[in-house]
Amino acid sequence: MENLDASTHITKRHNTRRGRLARHNAPFESPIYHRRKIPAYAMLDDAALRRIEDQADWILHNIGIEFHDDQTALDLFAAAGAQVEGTRVRFEPGLVRALCATAPRQFRLHARNPKNTVTLGGDDVVLMPGYGSPFVSDLERGRRYATLEDFHNFVKLTYAAPNLHHSGGTVVEPTDIAVNKRHLDMVLAHLTLSDKPFMGSVTAVERAQDSIEMARLVFGAGFMSRHAVMQANINVNSPLVYDHTMSGALRVYAAANQCVCVSPAIFAGAMGPLSPAAVAAQTLAEAMVGIALTQLVRKGCPVVFGSFHSTMNLRSGALTFGSPEANMTTMAIAQLGRRLGVPVRAGGGQITASNAPDAQAMQDSAGAMWSTLLSGAHQVWHAAGWLEGGLVMSYEKFVLDLDHCGAMLKLLQGFGTEEEAFGRDAYLETGPGQNFLSTAHTLRHYTTANFAPAVPEGGAFETWQENGAKTADHRATALWQKMLADYQQPAMDEAIHSALTAFVAERKASMPDEWY
Repeated sequence: MENLDASTHITKRHNTRRGRLARHNAPFESPIYHRRKIPAYAMLDDAALRRIEDQADWILHNIGIEFHDDQTALDLFAAAGAQVEGTRVRFEPGLVRALCATAPRQFRLHARNPKNTVTLGGDDVVLMPGYGSPFVSDLERGRRYATLEDFHNFVKLTYAAPNLHHSGGTVVEPTDIAVNKRHLDMVLAHLTLSDKPFMGSVTAVERAQDSIEMARLVFGAGFMSRHAVMQANINVNSPLVYDHTMSGALRVYAAANQCVCVSPAIFAGAMGPLSPAAVAAQTLAEAMVGIALTQLVRKGCPVVFGSFHSTMNLRSGALTFGSPEANMTTMAIAQLGRRLGVPVRAGGGQITASNAPDAQAMQDSAGAMWSTLLSGAHQVWHAAGWLEGGLVMSYEKFVLDLDHCGAMLKLLQGFGTEEEAFGRDAYLETGPGQNFLSTAHTLRHYTTANFAPAVPEGGAFETWQENGAKTADHRATALWQKMLADYQQPAMDEAIHSALTAFVAERKASMPDEWY
């Protein structure tokens, strides 16, 4: 089975009538933009960026990075010229950057449906849903622990959303499945309920290997040896520590030539100093070491320079999101990633500390998303659904965020200045003091000229009041319910589907349930 040419059964599957209909009924009909046409914003000059890079080298030379319970990683770094003392690894200035040099500047992340394959790097932009929430909420059932049904729902919603280009990973934690088995259900869902790129498990080395094996059943071992089809999210235990789970999972994905996203997680004042400059430098230092390790395992392994950072309310200790300090750090990290020469995952997407999809949630999210997309980041995690600092995935906020994703992607296109854009014929058709609504120019472009949100507008006050005075989050409820009702699963070769389900059943049968 694993020697089948992936492109053969992928094309065969997608040419079915069922495959075409699956995407036709999506309520979000905005064009799928993958590429920016306006330049990334450069907040810092070269001198400032060099000072941040020098600070990263200072950290790596004078403080170092610890690798816990991973002798293989320590041996690889020692052989590459690093100074290893116990679990601590220190690097001469410039060494880590040199080790990162074999990572590709951009690469393709192949999807089960070739039409959904994306490029990471260059001018391309890839958006994906929230990640890791143990709770979900909606206006009808309230806040509750996430289940496998919720996981399936969010994979389906993401599949139906053209403004999300990637299925995500642990979109929510299915808490009704044993901890040691739930990765199998999650990867199975990504592979069968969607045909967009996806992420595998990293919570144990054997779970990472299971994820690789399941992907090989779909894409073929030969195809995966040459192409990336999935990603791993490797979180650094900031400050300056890789535990054996993260470094071990990193090595599994790198050995299989699959994409590794290395994401330091620094909350300013807790996992690093308070200033944006210090957070940017520490993020660069921690991420470069992980990227270097991927290249020591397998030169040319595709990587993403990730980050997840936030500020804190220094009076209460609570995390804050969308703050100006965090947003400036996002912009700086994107610049540092371009200089390093690898694709960049933004520090956040539409993130918020709010407990409800309210004005605070959308204000936090809008601020974070603006800085993220203007920074030139190539991949944006948490672009839809995030609440409570990531504890909750909200069904209503998910679809509200989808609208904002569409608007921001439209913004990244800029606007044209060709002759048709100026509408000279419209001026000749009408006259001073007259409107342009019925001109030929308006009629040629009215369906595509402006971004059209999918969440229904409230209308005039009297109409809105007659319809129950529903706020945007209540109007969003009907939309996500319709998206799920209209969902049609993308087709899959029956032999491949049987092999996947058999693999999952066999692996589950081989292990006891572990709930902690």
